[in-house]
Amino acid sequence: QFQVVESGGGWVQIGGSMTLSCTASGRTPMQYAMGWYRQSPGKEREFVADIMKVGANTDYSDSVKGRFTISRDDENDTWTLQMNALKPEDTAVYYCAAGISTIETIDDVTAWGQGTQVTVSA
Repeated sequence: QFQVVESGGGWVQIGGSMTLSCTASGRTPMQYAMGWYRQSPGKEREFVADIMKVGANTDYSDSVKGRFTISRDDENDTWTLQMNALKPEDTAVYYCAAGISTIETIDDVTAWGQGTQVTVSA
């Protein structure tokens, strides 16, 4: 069974930075997409960023482009989301996600992490 577990999260000041990590375990596919979703209270879960295990293709939502960077460590099946210039609207529960070919729609996600709270405030 393919599982993903995230770490990181917490509180950060407006304009600050935070790093989230996710590690895959179990029967990890040779090729899969990995990334992050987030969900704020009263809103739908939304795509944040993803990266393919093979190749260098990354995608970001317009709301985080230029501020967030996703990277991966293939040897350890781990990926990281570096979040800079954080805004209050980035406050959400962040979910690690993985899928066979892409995770840019929720239906593509085949493995979810448990979620970690990120709070951005003054």
